[in-house]
Amino acid sequence: MNPVRDGRVWKQGSRRTPFRGRDRLAVVRVAVFTGSQSGPSSHRSAAAELAAGLARAGVGIVYGGGHAGMMGVVADAALAAGGDVVGVIPQHLVDDELAHTGLPQLEVVHSMHERKARMAELADAFVALPGAAGTLEELFEAWTWGMLGLHAKPVVLADVDGFWQPLLAQLRRMVDDGYLDGGRLDALGVVTDAEGLIAFVEHYEHPMRKWAPTPP
Repeated sequence: MNPVRDGRVWKQGSRRTPFRGRDRLAVVRVAVFTGSQSGPSSHRSAAAELAAGLARAGVGIVYGGGHAGMMGVVADAALAAGGDVVGVIPQHLVDDELAHTGLPQLEVVHSMHERKARMAELADAFVALPGAAGTLEELFEAWTWGMLGLHAKPVVLADVDGFWQPLLAQLRRMVDDGYLDGGRLDALGVVTDAEGLIAFVEHYEHPMRKWAPTPP
């Protein structure tokens, strides 16, 4: 197994903390959240282009380890472009024959909770492509963990065909009604391709954690 790569940079008490990279990029590996269903052809094409673009830029991918739907599209496109792809999948999905058998690295864990924690460990940033309830759950957990100061990694929406616009409208309503700080919504990236994702990550600054101690 490859060693875990820790991309977090966090200084307690600082107002904003840059996401600092290593080597030529500010990101070594991106966790990709997306659906196990195929979706429309335009979504599959966009997912393949994003994955291949990351691979060509030397950015690895960690994802849920499946072969079905959009997940399989992402893995296959990255592998075809010579990319580094790591799958993390719970045993019960291996038992259901959903694991991608062509991955150079597949980590099998005991539970969905372990899967998400391991993906977060391995990744320097998170991006959500179109998907369903599981994609939303992974997206919001990663974003919330950042708000709470558990990591300082960028979280990004890959907005294919305006898929995430209704969600963004709901999040803006949360800001308007006082449930969500506007700065946190501003820190949520919205991109359309791999180039935009890499650019967002390289210029990312992490907001102060939600419950920061009051300075003396």
